[in-house]
Amino acid sequence: MKQLTSQIMMVRPANFGFNEQTAVNNSFQTRDGVDAVWLRVEAQKEFDQMVAVLRSKGIQVTVMDDTPQPVKPDAVFPNNWISFHEGGAVITYPMFAENRRLERREDIIDNLEKSFRIKNRYSLEFFENDDEPLILEGTGSMIIDRPNGIVYACISQRTDPLLLDKFNVLMGTQSILFKAVDRNGDEIYHTNVMMALGEDFVVICMDSIPSADSRKLLYDTFAATAKEVVEITLEQMESFAGNMLEVTSLDGTRYLCMSQTAYDSLTGDQKNRLGAKTHILPIAIPNIEKYGGGSVRCMMAEIFLEPR
Repeated sequence: MKQLTSQIMMVRPANFGFNEQTAVNNSFQTRDGVDAVWLRVEAQKEFDQMVAVLRSKGIQVTVMDDTPQPVKPDAVFPNNWISFHEGGAVITYPMFAENRRLERREDIIDNLEKSFRIKNRYSLEFFENDDEPLILEGTGSMIIDRPNGIVYACISQRTDPLLLDKFNVLMGTQSILFKAVDRNGDEIYHTNVMMALGEDFVVICMDSIPSADSRKLLYDTFAATAKEVVEITLEQMESFAGNMLEVTSLDGTRYLCMSQTAYDSLTGDQKNRLGAKTHILPIAIPNIEKYGGGSVRCMMAEIFLEPR
């Protein structure tokens, strides 16, 4: 199994905006009386610029257009509702916010199947219809160490351990679960805002993990899987420094994608340590991350399917 891919899917937003339903447990969102039309246009500009930056580095980006109706304010974050795996598996996921469930689109999967081989299709969204819904929001909830078959996850309203067990059965993985909280003691809504896993390193906010036993287990597992640990502070996490994704260009060059906000929060030592392993690629998306509560990693759905 490869940890990195050069193939990315992104969804160009039609109606990006502040989502009241997700703000219930996403402390990274900013509530502001900004003009809705202006914000939509700015988000589209930031999206287009990000695609251009990625493509300029030889990273292959498949862009799907969001549909204007129904309105989907978070469509720009597709990694929460779908994942694509080596061996041809495609998995769709149950979502916490009802208006985010509208983001799941079979036509996107059908279009991708024209370019990539899909062998198995799993629909976990069935579990969001239970009397007590089980939620698992894709690679927002799960940080996957693909070569070692490990899934890291912080438990929250959006990451249910029972459904994670079902994912592990499907994919032959095992999970390491822990609790992570922000500076106010509230659950961190997605694992991928406090942790990012590269080919041979991990960026993680250990300060967000209250349990000493959990921290030790993580340190031990990172050592056993030869991952250099680059720790970030709570303040850096709030600047989306945990929301990074390492990808490759077609020629195999490694790039660590992050927002300009995240990059600016890093110390010189952190930049040097990461830069010794990969090429750091900062991308400015200030309005998407401010109002959407997600950053560069959330906008990128990795494709590990075999090309046709």
